[in-house]
Amino acid sequence: MAESNLKSKTIRGLFFKLFEQGGSAIITLVVQIVMARILAPREFGMLAIMLVFVNVGNVLVQSGLNTAIVQSKDVSEKDYSTVFWMSLAVSVVLYVAVFFSAPAVAAFYRMPRVVWPLRALVLVLIVNAYNSIQEAIVARDLQFNKTFRATITAGAVSGVLGISSAFAGLGIWALVVQQIAQQVVKCITLAKQIPWRPRLEFDGGRAVVLFRFSWKLLVSGIMDQLYQSLSDLIIGRVFTSTDLGYVSQGKKYPQALGVMLDGAIQPVMLSAVSRVQEDVSNVKRLARRGLKTSTYLIVPSMTLFAILAPQLVRLLLGPKWLPSVPFLQMYCFVYALLPIHTTNLQVLNGMGRSDLFLKLEVIKKCLGLAIITFAAFVMRDIYAIVFGSVIVGIVSTFINASPNKRVIGYSYVEQVHDIVPAFAMSAASAVAVWFAASAMPNDVLGILVGIVVMLLVYVLLSWVFHVEEFDYVVRNLRAARSRRTAGK
Repeated sequence: MAESNLKSKTIRGLFFKLFEQGGSAIITLVVQIVMARILAPREFGMLAIMLVFVNVGNVLVQSGLNTAIVQSKDVSEKDYSTVFWMSLAVSVVLYVAVFFSAPAVAAFYRMPRVVWPLRALVLVLIVNAYNSIQEAIVARDLQFNKTFRATITAGAVSGVLGISSAFAGLGIWALVVQQIAQQVVKCITLAKQIPWRPRLEFDGGRAVVLFRFSWKLLVSGIMDQLYQSLSDLIIGRVFTSTDLGYVSQGKKYPQALGVMLDGAIQPVMLSAVSRVQEDVSNVKRLARRGLKTSTYLIVPSMTLFAILAPQLVRLLLGPKWLPSVPFLQMYCFVYALLPIHTTNLQVLNGMGRSDLFLKLEVIKKCLGLAIITFAAFVMRDIYAIVFGSVIVGIVSTFINASPNKRVIGYSYVEQVHDIVPAFAMSAASAVAVWFAASAMPNDVLGILVGIVVMLLVYVLLSWVFHVEEFDYVVRNLRAARSRRTAGK
């Protein structure tokens, strides 16, 4: 009964997380398209530099403690307050540091206009200290319907404010307004649904226990964010803010699509694995399900996106953004590999093996740093920098998968066997899409025909070859529809 209840809550959480990620991605896509048509590439380049500080700051603010709360078997109200006060203190210190260092950052990147926008944008760190506890509470209880409501509301409100500011001629400030509003509205909407409020209490003993688990995730998170931001930092310094704008736009959309699909599955899987971590065979079953389902959805989506990239960019963003197409196509391949990375890492987190998580991050980041540094300072080629991310992504699939052969008995060979069908069917479908889209007289028809052909060929191949992931998705969609009908 307990296993059946966990399965039901996991599937329900998966669908709400998918709706959250999907709805948020659609809203964000519309907002970004409109703002990209109004604003210049250099302004998106400035935002990319500012977001480096925000993203690294978020890792420091959370310090892996939110994951520690999700993974812990037992937590109390005092634990929530303890973690909140720790996160809040860190966020205030970081804000003060960035506030006073903003002029030096602007001078280093030759972007004098970013001083006050940067000072304003890092205010979200203080908001996120509160939001991280809200997210942890939701994840522990698999109540992702609450984050669904909050995320959609925040996306819509912040989108209206950002677009209005862009039309008003606020330039870079329009992007800052949109970013701040999104986090503030999400936090407020969650607060209306979650009764938790911080109390004036702090448990030093529990802080040590939680931090003993989370410090490895903190170090891993800092390395990951610095590495993810490394190409932006290098391009912003070695090249121009306009070049950085093209690269950031090329990365933004594949990243959003990957996070939408894979991000719906992995947080749910972390919570489920944490609940059954004593049963290794059950953990392996969950890991395989997460990997196969994520890959089945993400790989064809990224393949289609890469093939139709010229038409999509020209139609939606405008001709001024066409230089971003090669970067977008390379990042599509990088994010097609996302499931194999996140599945293995979430298993390690759920099993409490943050030590292995940290070791993997050190190895990957050393490799990535060497490749990107060579591309930037020896080859001095912006395309080589992004292609370096492709190489790192491929090698990292093996690095991330290697420990789980020992931890849960899920080897790299098994994982490759599980994802081959999605890659093979996507490649076959891609050929049909390319011929069909190329024969169309304009971009609109090319995009529409490409989407239809991809869907038909991919589903047909799944049905003909009896692909298990296809049956699983269809079965759960029918079950969800039956539950909804029964509830009316």
